[in-house]
Amino acid sequence: MLMKSIAAGLAGTALFATVAFAQNPTATTDKAPTAATTATTTTTTASGEWRASKMAGLKIYNDANENIGSINDLLMDKNGDVKIAVIGVGGFLGMGEHLVAVPYDKLKFVNEAVAYTGTGANPGAKPAASTTTGAATGTEKTTTTTTTSSSKWYPDHAVFNATKDELKNMPEFKYAE
Repeated sequence: MLMKSIAAGLAGTALFATVAFAQNPTATTDKAPTAATTATTTTTTASGEWRASKMAGLKIYNDANENIGSINDLLMDKNGDVKIAVIGVGGFLGMGEHLVAVPYDKLKFVNEAVAYTGTGANPGAKPAASTTTGAATGTEKTTTTTTTSSSKWYPDHAVFNATKDELKNMPEFKYAE
C-alpha cells in the first residue's frame, strides 16, 4: 500500500512538472501577438478627469448665482455614459429634501468659484473663501481668495438654468426598488 502511494505521488509530481515546463514561453520572432498582449490599457494618470465619488454633494447654482441644490447621485446607462443627475433641493441635512432628475448634459460644470458681489443682492450666492488674521479687536485683516479646481479631481460647482422653486415644482424622483 505504501509503495502505491509513493508511486502515485511521483507520477503526480512528474505530471505537474511537465505541465509547468510546457508553460514556459519560447522565443520566436515571427509569431503573431496574442490577445493578452494586444489588450488596451488605461493610463496611470488621469489629468483633467473627475472622480464620480467627488461629484455627490457638488453645489448647483443658477445663472443668477443662487444656490439651488446639490448633486445627490449620477445615473448612467449600460455603456457607462452618465445620463441623469439627481439633484436634492431644499431640506436640511438631507431631511425634507426634494429629489429631481435632470438631464446630465443640461448641467454646465465650472472650475472657478462663484463670483460674489458683496452687495447682499444674492443671499444664496457663494462667497469666495476668506481668512481672517489678527485678534478679534475689529482691526483684523480679511483676505479673500478664489481658488480654481485645476488640481482637484472635481469641478467647483455646476450651473443649471432654473430657480429653486421651479426645481421644487418638478416631479419628485424616486428610486425603483
